[in-house]
Amino acid sequence: MGELLRRGRACRRPRGLRPRPRRTPPRPPSGERPFRGRPEAAQARLDRVPSGPGKLLFAFFAAMAETERENIRESTLEGLDTAARKGKHGGRPPVITDDMLHTVLRRRALGESVEQIQPDLIIPTGKRKGQNPSVASVYRALAEYARREAYPEAVEAAHADFAALQASEFPGPRAEPETVR
Repeated sequence: MGELLRRGRACRRPRGLRPRPRRTPPRPPSGERPFRGRPEAAQARLDRVPSGPGKLLFAFFAAMAETERENIRESTLEGLDTAARKGKHGGRPPVITDDMLHTVLRRRALGESVEQIQPDLIIPTGKRKGQNPSVASVYRALAEYARREAYPEAVEAAHADFAALQASEFPGPRAEPETVR
């Protein structure tokens, strides 16, 4: 196994060739660890459901957590409402502004494709300020515009609801629109 080194009277193997001492018993070949203890005791611990004072305490903590969650939700909604009244709205600024959309619509009416229009557009604000919007962003803005034009009554109702919220009025239920036959 290699050269034996002599130190005094003892013959020893070099450090790299010495077998390491085993401190833990070897695992079974299947890779599973053997269960130490009574299996029925482990199952009894898993099947145990709180009862008596434990059940009451568990119900109390559950009710406290639910109340806390409702408080967090209410305060979040109040904060969003306050910010909306101040004119602050969350989210990223739109890549395609109304001016850009009108430019795209005008040039599309003249027969240009979106791929020809896209290099002339420049993003005015945000992280990509000064760059060109992607072709997908232009198509997405066109689809949104088409959706708004297809359902103008829905847009008007949303604007009316928003104006009512701004005036601190609670909007009532809307009348059902007549179905188109």
